[in-house]
Amino acid sequence: MPKASELKSGMVVEINGVAHAVKQVEVRNPSSRGASTLYKVRFTNLKTGQKLDESLKGTDMFKEADYARVKVQYSYQDGDSFIFMNSEDYTPYTLEREDIADQVGYLIEGLEGIVALLVDDAVISIELPAAVVLTIVETAPSIKGATAAGRTKTAKLSTGIEVQVPEYLETDEPIKVNTETGKFMSRA
Repeated sequence: MPKASELKSGMVVEINGVAHAVKQVEVRNPSSRGASTLYKVRFTNLKTGQKLDESLKGTDMFKEADYARVKVQYSYQDGDSFIFMNSEDYTPYTLEREDIADQVGYLIEGLEGIVALLVDDAVISIELPAAVVLTIVETAPSIKGATAAGRTKTAKLSTGIEVQVPEYLETDEPIKVNTETGKFMSRA
């Protein structure tokens, strides 16, 4: 049973009988003497996706949830269902659009590096790679000499999401996008 002081991003613990993933841990040291260190932890409910912020003492105990992490590859979309395949034994897993609504814009067929969280042999959520390569399908024309300016423009990507990109980028260019923030990182 891990203590609050042992929690790390990516761990899965039970809170009130429900599996929660640790997303962020911030350590706070109070300045007064004798005060214990506080841990501000952000959890995500793996069934509903709701965020839960807790301030904990280092000695607070948690029950580690019974789960498995499996590497999967995104295969295809069937209506509002998204099919993923286990990279080792080729077991298919299905997730509905509402379960991964925030992540749909980063899924391209054949995308690898995805980690699925399994509870009782059912996928409850996925973790995308830190960055994905997507192609710009629509953007304003580039402006000559705009390389030095820090201005951006909106670009529509191959999956339908829109991101702000530097003015010098053109249509059909592949770019890297951060899956956590949804921001442009670099040319691919």
